[in-house]
Amino acid sequence: MLPGGFRAGGTIAGIKPSGRPDLGIIATLREPAAAAAVFTRNLVVAAPIRVSQAHLNATEIGGGGRFGWADAIVVTAGAANAATGVDGDADQAEVCKAVAAALKTRAERTLALSTGVIGVRLPVEKVRDAIARLVPQLASSDEALAAVAGAMMTTDTKIKLATAYVELPGPDGSPVCVTVSGIAKGVGMIHPRMATMLGVILTDATAAPDTLFGLLAPIVQRTWNQLSVDGDTSTNDTVFLLASGASRARPVATASAEAEALGAAIEAVARSLARQQAADGEGASTLITCQVSGAADDHDARAVARSVVSSSLLKAAVHGRDPNWGRVAGAAGNARLPDEELLEAAGLHHTEAMPRAGRGPEFDLDRLRIAIAGSLVFAAGAPLPFDRAAVRKAMNAPEVLIRLDLGLGRGSGEAFGCDLTEQYVIENAEYTT
Repeated sequence: MLPGGFRAGGTIAGIKPSGRPDLGIIATLREPAAAAAVFTRNLVVAAPIRVSQAHLNATEIGGGGRFGWADAIVVTAGAANAATGVDGDADQAEVCKAVAAALKTRAERTLALSTGVIGVRLPVEKVRDAIARLVPQLASSDEALAAVAGAMMTTDTKIKLATAYVELPGPDGSPVCVTVSGIAKGVGMIHPRMATMLGVILTDATAAPDTLFGLLAPIVQRTWNQLSVDGDTSTNDTVFLLASGASRARPVATASAEAEALGAAIEAVARSLARQQAADGEGASTLITCQVSGAADDHDARAVARSVVSSSLLKAAVHGRDPNWGRVAGAAGNARLPDEELLEAAGLHHTEAMPRAGRGPEFDLDRLRIAIAGSLVFAAGAPLPFDRAAVRKAMNAPEVLIRLDLGLGRGSGEAFGCDLTEQYVIENAEYTT
């Protein structure tokens, strides 16, 4: 469902050799939308990220390139425009200028997303021509948003969409239905330390840019930052959150009950998209969900869950329907908390984040409990007898649930991954050929 205040569309620009759709635009209907963003922490930063950060900074001084105002998002697929030097930066700026000219807005209020092969520049003339064709066709329809989701795809096999609704107070205090919808792509080179490859969340709520960023940053840590397909962090990882204000609900204030309600809807959308991406991982046949409880706190729980779904050995075991709980225990013992900046984004004060960054969570093997596909297989520091054939049969499903209880506190968290298959190796062995 496309929230009010936006229009969208997708088309073929000729970037992809396959001839599939590869250009999408989302634009506001009237006034600029408040915008917030989270970007990759890979030191190889793609041109669209640099341009978007500069544009956000230009529209909201003091936002540090993390939030501001936007009239449009332009997404191209087939060329990552990463590691392309100053020419790549100039190409991305030209694309933003072309969008702004077609929409009769300002280039610094255009945000950019690109995905595809690293080291490949955008064919600017083709993209510029396609923008001119596409802008007059932008529509405020669900199909138009789906067209953008389709144009974002590279190795994805299906589009990824999610919608949630929340009631917020209107001008007179009566409830107003607010829509939150998101699209995402990325099923390979996925092991984010911020978000995932590309994601856009739109809402017709009213909120200031800094309020949106305050909601988005910790949500990313609990959802997309808990996603792993293959252990590689992309050069282009970006998530945008835009609020049009078209619902006419009262402005959402930071740290208010309304902010909590809107944040819950945004998180529901982000979680759904992350799960869809894990399920569609390159070559994957099985979604892996790891839920951790009983941790000292949520930060520890998320670190353990992420370590489990990131393990190549565990991924291979799930593909083979092997209930090898030793892979789970070993991965849990390898867990490390993220760096200081990410812990702060997740809600820890810097005085707590600094000493914990990069360290292992609290862990006691004698308290650990592991269940695979509904069967308890390990507890109190020792393996338990279980029906291996029955568990193998239970694992033969579209989703395998692995649950751990650390027995140390009330912290909980989850992470999403997928199995490691022969098809993954085939796809990536021939990615550029």
